[in-house]
Amino acid sequence: MGYYVGIDIGTSSAKLTLIAETGEVINESNQEYEINEPKSGWKEIDPETWMQAVDLAMTDLLSGQNAKCVKAIGVTGQMHTVIFLGKDGKSIRPALMWNDTRTNERVAGIRQQLQNIPKVSHIANIISTGSPAMNLLWLKENEPDNFKEIKKFLIGPDYIVYRLTGFCQTDFCEASTSSLFDLNQGKWSSEIREMLDFPKDIYPEVKGSSEIAGTVLDQWKEKYGFSNNVKVLVGTGDNPAAAICTGCFAKKYPVLSFGTSGVLMYPKEEIDFSAKGKNIMFSFDQKNIMILVQGVVQSCGSSFAWWTKNILESTDFDQETKVDMAHLGESNILFYPHLVGDKAIYADADIRGAFFGLGTDTTRKNMTIAVMEGICFAVRQLTEVMKIPREKLENLKVIGGGSKNRIWMQILADILGVSVCQTEGGAGAGYGMALAAAGTMGEVSMDSVIEKTVHVKETFSPRTYNQKLYQKKYETYLKLHDALKEIFV
Repeated sequence: MGYYVGIDIGTSSAKLTLIAETGEVINESNQEYEINEPKSGWKEIDPETWMQAVDLAMTDLLSGQNAKCVKAIGVTGQMHTVIFLGKDGKSIRPALMWNDTRTNERVAGIRQQLQNIPKVSHIANIISTGSPAMNLLWLKENEPDNFKEIKKFLIGPDYIVYRLTGFCQTDFCEASTSSLFDLNQGKWSSEIREMLDFPKDIYPEVKGSSEIAGTVLDQWKEKYGFSNNVKVLVGTGDNPAAAICTGCFAKKYPVLSFGTSGVLMYPKEEIDFSAKGKNIMFSFDQKNIMILVQGVVQSCGSSFAWWTKNILESTDFDQETKVDMAHLGESNILFYPHLVGDKAIYADADIRGAFFGLGTDTTRKNMTIAVMEGICFAVRQLTEVMKIPREKLENLKVIGGGSKNRIWMQILADILGVSVCQTEGGAGAGYGMALAAAGTMGEVSMDSVIEKTVHVKETFSPRTYNQKLYQKKYETYLKLHDALKEIFV
């Protein structure tokens, strides 16, 4: 029996999944690490920290297993984080992470420059703090000696592929979301490169996610007990990897990941620059390119965690949301959920959250429900600015930690006005890349595995009474952004 490993390099931990050729999960392992914050808004990590975590997790993952059965490894992880490799093949300095905001003051100026270049004006809509383009520019302007030492830059999980194989490359997902890529041409943009004055030879080659990057180096093969020629895929970002195993690609339906952030993924046949959302190019083989539009509510589960853990100092989520669902929407309290700004709806990093309508009769339960409602209002607004047709939203598949809360799922259904499917099984970027590895080796049909592993636990339908209440509250909610900007400008 063949085994396949999926490696997911997350923001705070490396998560590894071992599956059989049938798609069955054999074992999982997790190794945490910490990021560095040398200044406010700065977020960095030595990429070798990831490799050390992968090493420990791999040893644990394979404990008691026949490592010689491993045939291929797929790697995924956080998008945008940029790594700077020197001529000696080592990282020149800590990687600048996807959520680093040190370039905030420079973004508007670069966005204006891009808008003046017709061929790549579409990039002006997606460039933001934490993007490889901005972080490379920061290095060039603030650490010129380090910038001159760059041999190649890599993005997120590319570093693990490099350490396992010795080869540098990236995939269409990581490239197309870097703000350095011409999405119309499907290649690195010479116009952006010249505008930012970056050397051409520091760019990695772009390949399909399921192409073979190389074979596992002898040092790792011997350490883990692998047989010869264990293949390593080029890999991809975590959102496309999760889309693989949730049926988003195969079934062409949108998927909402209700995690720390709320990520809405929607496959399209063609790029639509008139709609908001990040157009991610994805290809298994470099021949057939698909478009995955991604929108995000940055403070989703993190808003709920902030409220329950930091403010209420409670971990009993069930008790905090133990309400009569028949009366959802009756409270006038509104919560604005953008605690850390917004990238997709307003592209406004400075907006923050707020409560509205508090009174002496307000209870902690009222406020807890308001937090959940506010996040769902933000999701609805996201679907509208992404121009996702209502018929496509019907039976929306929801994954992630937030999806486990029945109250939250009913609120979401009432606010969106469509049925919402609480999905279990098959979710997870690491599992998606393990599946991709098995599929690449011809061992498994991903469609058949999705049919077996992804199923709906419960469906929540919108209710007329509550839907009407939420429609009125949503109309008020839409006015909050401008009101807050007027107050706090």
